[in-house]
Amino acid sequence: MPLITSLLQLDRHAVKALRLTDPYALHRIVYSLYPDVRSDADKQAGHSSGILYADQGGNFQQRRILLLANRSPADCVDGQYGTVNSRAVPDSLFQHHHYHFKVLINPSYRDNASRKIMPVCGEAATKQWFAQRAEQSWGFIVHPEYLQVDQQHVLRFDDKAGRPITLAQASVSGVLRVSHAERFRHSFTHGLGRGRAFGCGLLQIVPLPTPSLH
Repeated sequence: MPLITSLLQLDRHAVKALRLTDPYALHRIVYSLYPDVRSDADKQAGHSSGILYADQGGNFQQRRILLLANRSPADCVDGQYGTVNSRAVPDSLFQHHHYHFKVLINPSYRDNASRKIMPVCGEAATKQWFAQRAEQSWGFIVHPEYLQVDQQHVLRFDDKAGRPITLAQASVSGVLRVSHAERFRHSFTHGLGRGRAFGCGLLQIVPLPTPSLH
């Protein structure tokens, strides 16, 4: 089944009607567009939903959310709000070696002593963490001279059960070179890092001609 990329556009009326007030509300709206294909056992085991998204922001008049999934979404929310425009991701997208990229990432690691998930703080530490994870796990190498951390912030909100969630986010962009094609495609398909259920990990890429980098 091909990957499907979509753009959800919500006007001011839809934002108000759907009560889009926090990150959990956005999660709820996005997931409502897709049939739930996981069993309760799959969810308990932590199997991926197959859905990634990235909030593109907007203005007073509209909100835009980029979507990527292994199945097609509905063409609007709740049968009446917003518009969804979709298309298949072409295989030709992966037939390149260099890309410009951007991604909203949850920079974090598991502490060996406490086993708790800990945030990575600061621009330099985030760059180092991202570059290491890219090479070791995600199938690409970043060029340090182009790597940027545009902003970092922490989200705090409640989930469906009212439990507090704290999520560190960093917007990272730059130029990458594919080092392991199969792993890179897996990373694009399944997302990078943690926090994917709340808008992290969607790797947005634009192919580049092979650059002369020194």
